[in-house]
Amino acid sequence: MSHTSITLKDAAVHRRTIYQLNKKAPVDDKQIEEVFRLAIKEVPSSFNSQSARIVVLLKDDHDAFWDIVRDILKAHVPEDKWEHTGQRIEGFRKAYGTALFYEDPAPIKTLQTNLPAYADKFPQWSEHTSAMHQYFLWTALEAEGFGCNLQHYNPLPDQKAAAKWNIPLEWSLKAQLVFGGEEEGARAGLQERSEQPIGDRLFIHGAAK
Repeated sequence: MSHTSITLKDAAVHRRTIYQLNKKAPVDDKQIEEVFRLAIKEVPSSFNSQSARIVVLLKDDHDAFWDIVRDILKAHVPEDKWEHTGQRIEGFRKAYGTALFYEDPAPIKTLQTNLPAYADKFPQWSEHTSAMHQYFLWTALEAEGFGCNLQHYNPLPDQKAAAKWNIPLEWSLKAQLVFGGEEEGARAGLQERSEQPIGDRLFIHGAAK
């Protein structure tokens, strides 16, 4: 699906969790950077806090991140349960890149100081900010032809990742978006998502009948 022709609606429908990924990127690294730049520039944040921080790891750096996760897990997962865990991590490693989503607490603390009436809400709104960036990039990357899956291995790799890629320790890691080329048939086995009735979740008042 091309970013030049896909609609927002089509992109939302196309977005799924894809695990069968490879290192064949459907677009070049410059286009990947453009997608992430667009997210940082255009995705909104609470009170324009601009607290989202994204570290994009491609190729060898992507591999190195999942090596870190694997080595940490290896020390904690019982040997009789390692096969499944190891295969899962290797599946992520086979992809092309990983985006690490962080939130910088500094802008949040400034807002808490300047707007004390909302101080207890800003941490929650920071989570909303990160979630919007995650969803936008998941959808946008799949519109570019990537397959993606969202992971949450934090806080296991936080310190080692910070040391390797010079990431401030005070930043809070929220999620990891794995992306890569889709293996042939990667979507063939996708199951229909179980859904509660829309009428039980959406309520519209005042619309013309």
